[in-house]
Amino acid sequence: MDKGRFLYAVRLIDQANAQDPAWEDWRGEAYPGTYLYGLRMSQWLNRLAAEAPETAFLAARAQHVCRWLVPRSHYPAGRRGYLEWRTFLYRLHAEKAGRLLEAAGYDETAVDQVRRILMKRGLNRDSQVQMVEDSACLVFLEYYFAPFAKDYSDEKVVDIVAKTWRKMSENARSAALQLSLGGREGRLVQTALGGDR
Repeated sequence: MDKGRFLYAVRLIDQANAQDPAWEDWRGEAYPGTYLYGLRMSQWLNRLAAEAPETAFLAARAQHVCRWLVPRSHYPAGRRGYLEWRTFLYRLHAEKAGRLLEAAGYDETAVDQVRRILMKRGLNRDSQVQMVEDSACLVFLEYYFAPFAKDYSDEKVVDIVAKTWRKMSENARSAALQLSLGGREGRLVQTALGGDR
C-alpha cells in the first residue's frame, strides 16, 4: 500500500463528505452527517476485517459520499420510489468516489474495484463487497436503527431487520448480536431473528 496516496484519498473523501449541510451530534461534538457516517464505516470495517484490502477501506469510507445531493424526498414515496432512489445513489457514490480516487492517483483497476463495491456487484460472492455491506449493516444497527425504528410499526421494523440480517455474513451477525440495543429495538431484533438464532 502507498500510505501517502491512501491517506490523500481518504482526505479527499472526507472533504467531500464534510460538505453535507446536515450535522449530527456524537459524543458531545457536531459533525457533518455523511462525514460521520464515513468514520463509522471505517471503524466497523477495521473491527470486522483489519486486514481487508485497501480498496475495501476506500469503498467503506466513500459508502455514502455526497449522498445529501439527492434526498429521499426527490423520489416518490413507497417501495418503488425507494428502490429507484437507492439505485441512483449506488451510481452516484461510484461515480463520485471514482473521480476522487483518480485525483489521488489510483489506477483504473483500483478505481473499478471500488466502484464495483459501491454498486454492490457480487454481494455474497465478492469478499470485499460483503465486507463493506457487513460494515454498513452494523453501522445502521448500532447508530441509526433506534431513530429509524421510531417512525415505523413493529411489523415493518421486524421485516427490515430480517432483510438486513439476510445480507450479513456470519461474522457480521455475530458482531451484531453483541450490540447493546434499547428495549423496543432489542425486542424487535429478537423477534426478527427468531428463526435464525
